[in-house]
Amino acid sequence: MKFAVICTDKPGALQIRLDTRAEHVEYLKSCGVVVHAGPFLNDSDEMCGSLVIIEVDDMAAAKDWAANDPYAKAGLFADVRIEAWKQVIGG
Repeated sequence: MKFAVICTDKPGALQIRLDTRAEHVEYLKSCGVVVHAGPFLNDSDEMCGSLVIIEVDDMAAAKDWAANDPYAKAGLFADVRIEAWKQVIGG
């Protein structure tokens, strides 16, 4: 089942994101469940959040994946929302 992990950074936390980015990207590449991923951008084209589509067995696995993201462990996010997601278009 696919889930959208929708994250909003804490205000003023860009440096946390930059300092943790390499570890976060390695987590995305190595975990084997990421379908799509990328940052949200603000009006200044600065990263300010994340959207990650993962494919895991259930909501519990999605929550576990999100909790183990290096960004989450570093305290980057003000909010994390996880929604079951059904892909209709695209491959």
